[in-house]
Amino acid sequence: MNRPSAPPALLHTPGFAHYSLAWSPFHNNRLALASSANYGLVGNGRLHLVSLGHAPGGVPALSLDKYYETQDGLYDLAWSEIHENQIVTASGDGSLRLWDIMLKDFPICVWQEHTREAFSVDWCNIKKDLFISSSWDGTVKLVFATCSTDGTLRIFDLRTPAYVPSGPAANNFTTPLTAAALTVPASGTEVLTLDWNKYRPFVLASAGVDKAIKVWDCRMLKSGPEAAQSQAVGGVCESHLIGHEYAVRKIQWSPHRPDVIASASYDMTCRVWTTTPTAGGTHLLYIHDPHTEFVVGCGWSLYDEGVLASCGWDCKLNVFRV
Repeated sequence: MNRPSAPPALLHTPGFAHYSLAWSPFHNNRLALASSANYGLVGNGRLHLVSLGHAPGGVPALSLDKYYETQDGLYDLAWSEIHENQIVTASGDGSLRLWDIMLKDFPICVWQEHTREAFSVDWCNIKKDLFISSSWDGTVKLVFATCSTDGTLRIFDLRTPAYVPSGPAANNFTTPLTAAALTVPASGTEVLTLDWNKYRPFVLASAGVDKAIKVWDCRMLKSGPEAAQSQAVGGVCESHLIGHEYAVRKIQWSPHRPDVIASASYDMTCRVWTTTPTAGGTHLLYIHDPHTEFVVGCGWSLYDEGVLASCGWDCKLNVFRV
């Protein structure tokens, strides 16, 4: 297990705590940050656009290109998979906003679909004209897998007849879809984050308040009451990664390695794990601990293997090489 040997590239945005980050799928040096004033409890939000470059001497450096103000905090964001200059954000007022970073000041589209805070958003990288969102109002819009405060993972199959809207005025926003194809009791406490493996299409990981990262193979899981006891609290999970001292807020599989996953935690660290034990028998590969507040976001560079970004409530974005 290693700790950083060189200081990370750092960007500080005073007054705005970070909730999420995302690397551009089109540019290897472009990131975006979803941020909120007053730790997201009340006040404005900002969408920050950041570039990764180099200072004199070749030292990696981050620069703030521009930012957009919002009337409520921003909790999550995702780059478009079909337009290099567009980003969708999830806001505390329940709205979803689409931004074009070549334009000034205002979003190009706003959807008022949720009745409470919109807390998560992601862009589909298969059917690239779709993005998905979830909210504290208990609804999910066009999601394939979800995690919840009830300790479950739920997987939805949108190909089943139950998901076909009925009637000429029905659509995926007005017709509620509630039948999960698979419900997994993943934890005895809140599950805060999940991510699909980029190389193993039936495998996903989850993490949350119980401080553990659990890896699941959907083919090995059963749904329904009869499965609850055998699967309870990770009973049949493929891997059980333990080491964080407080709740895990974000996980992300590496886009370059099928066995590597990064995590961000309220213990103020970002960690890197392998599902294949090392020669010493450990799963923990790396600890990044310069943050001085909760670390709530992490993300791998899509182009440069081993480059990871982390962000947190200390209003800092770090980019470093694992």
